[in-house]
Amino acid sequence: MDWLQAIILGIIQGVTEFLPISSSAHLRVVPALFGWEDPGPAFTAVTHGGSAAAIVIFFGKDILRICNAWFRSLVNRDAMRQDTLVPVRPSAQASHRRERSWDPADARLGWYVIIGTVPIIAAGVLLEDYVENEFRSLWIVAATFIVGGLVLWIADRAGSRSLTLRSLDGRYAVIIGLSQVLALLPGTSRAGVVIAVALLLGFQREAAARFALLLAIPAVVGATVFQWSDAMSAESVYATGPTIGAVVAAFISSYATIYWLLSWLQTRTFTPFVIYRVGVGLVLIGLLAGGVLSAT
Repeated sequence: MDWLQAIILGIIQGVTEFLPISSSAHLRVVPALFGWEDPGPAFTAVTHGGSAAAIVIFFGKDILRICNAWFRSLVNRDAMRQDTLVPVRPSAQASHRRERSWDPADARLGWYVIIGTVPIIAAGVLLEDYVENEFRSLWIVAATFIVGGLVLWIADRAGSRSLTLRSLDGRYAVIIGLSQVLALLPGTSRAGVVIAVALLLGFQREAAARFALLLAIPAVVGATVFQWSDAMSAESVYATGPTIGAVVAAFISSYATIYWLLSWLQTRTFTPFVIYRVGVGLVLIGLLAGGVLSAT
């Protein structure tokens, strides 16, 4: 396998990881469509590392702020119940500011990311064999592409778009976290599921996308770490040089995609992604029905 194929797959991984169009499906379909060899688990795990590095760097300040507030909340639980500073005597102002130099909303967001991550970790461990075998049929990928696109279209129009991240609570975090389990089906898209459910719950488009990206941090980093040992013991069809090139491509394309997505959703809808998902699903069905592609 050559450099060009590796870099193309790295870019595909980076672009599709954080958009509601499913990275796992693209990495399954593109090699099959062009007759390339399956890159193998080592290549997939390493390129996920590029995407993980991109999102950690992009949200670096947010991560530090949320972690700082989360740790402080462990020893100052009373402050978690307050969103605003309470009146204090002038002489106590300085010490009060030092005590509340963190935002309880950030601490709660840290807890909600943890709550939202637990279901997909548990399901991923329990369903690992199915994810790597039975769920990889291209018929399933085609169906989830279309159904997921239609659900996203309905959610984008039916949601009230009245809630921000500060409106997030434990109930919403549990519902969104449980919905992530559906992302184990290739073609569903983890980002797409989270965004669609958040929109149906009434969140604004940018808030839905931002929470999906925050949930992606433990999901993508965890997947990279979890797969790393097995992947390194397996053979990749790519040599070290092309694989490194793919990682760099995944990192750059991931970072650019995150920036673009958050900017796009400030004024635009998810309609282009819906059209893309339905279109790709229909094309896949046609190729499978015509015998151009094999489902397995």
